[in-house]
Amino acid sequence: MEFYDYFRSSASFRVRIGLNLKGLAPGRHFIHLTRDGGQQFGDAFSQLNPQQLVPVLVDGDTVLTQSLAILEYLDETHPEPPLLPKGPAGRARVRALALSIACDLHPINNLRVLFYLKDHMNQEEEARTAWYRHWVGKGLAAFEAMLGHGAPGGRFCHGDTPGLADICLVPQIFNAKRFDCPLDGYPTAMRAFDACMAHPAFDAAQPSKQPDAE
Repeated sequence: MEFYDYFRSSASFRVRIGLNLKGLAPGRHFIHLTRDGGQQFGDAFSQLNPQQLVPVLVDGDTVLTQSLAILEYLDETHPEPPLLPKGPAGRARVRALALSIACDLHPINNLRVLFYLKDHMNQEEEARTAWYRHWVGKGLAAFEAMLGHGAPGGRFCHGDTPGLADICLVPQIFNAKRFDCPLDGYPTAMRAFDACMAHPAFDAAQPSKQPDAE
């Protein structure tokens, strides 16, 4: 098993957490997203992932892209500990929480969008930061409200064990902190975040603890 990631990539962060929770330690390959014009645009990596995005997980002859697809693959091939609840309602709830970040919030704030705002839309840093904070606020407010719908209680987003929703929440909070986004309005989400960061699988996956951290 080989893993291609970048220390500051939120999507890669998610998969690092999942790998740690599953007790898996693949070979590591670091793709720097800003060095050399973006190493993800090189021919070899573009053949591996035509989207030119990290993460990528290679398991034997299987090449996997997209963090949530990778995480569900890991959950199916290494079922303990599970990342999703057993019941269909719980599984749908956790997927909805995860997707609200991975599909609605993160994509409009990721590195290539911020670069486009700078390089093609001629937006200054103040405007780009305002864009980022606006969408983080909208996304986390929705996430906070969703946590109150059908919640089973517990320290994490769904019960007393971390799962797919927590895996998506933690990297987003890290990014929000990098951009000094206000977080006081999301007490339930922040309680889950704090519980996650007390867990060794989450702690070891954080950007500053990666071999390629800068």
